[in-house]
Amino acid sequence: MSYLHCSSLILMKFQVTEIEFDFDDDEEFTQYHYDNITAYTLGSIWEADDEEDLVEEITCATGWCIKSIDYRHVLS
Repeated sequence: MSYLHCSSLILMKFQVTEIEFDFDDDEEFTQYHYDNITAYTLGSIWEADDEEDLVEEITCATGWCIKSIDYRHVLS
């Protein structure tokens, strides 16, 4: 008899405290746009597996690569 093992994935919650995006190659947006993207990122609680996944989640959500990031874990 075979058993199906089901494990639940528990995502960690992160709050970004500082972030620097790679805005160097864009000439379309203004500083206002950059500030809004940064404020959105800092104002959100992000769920991810780990730091690498956190960077990927933010990159996908904002469309910008990240140069540097600082964060803290948020307890549920």
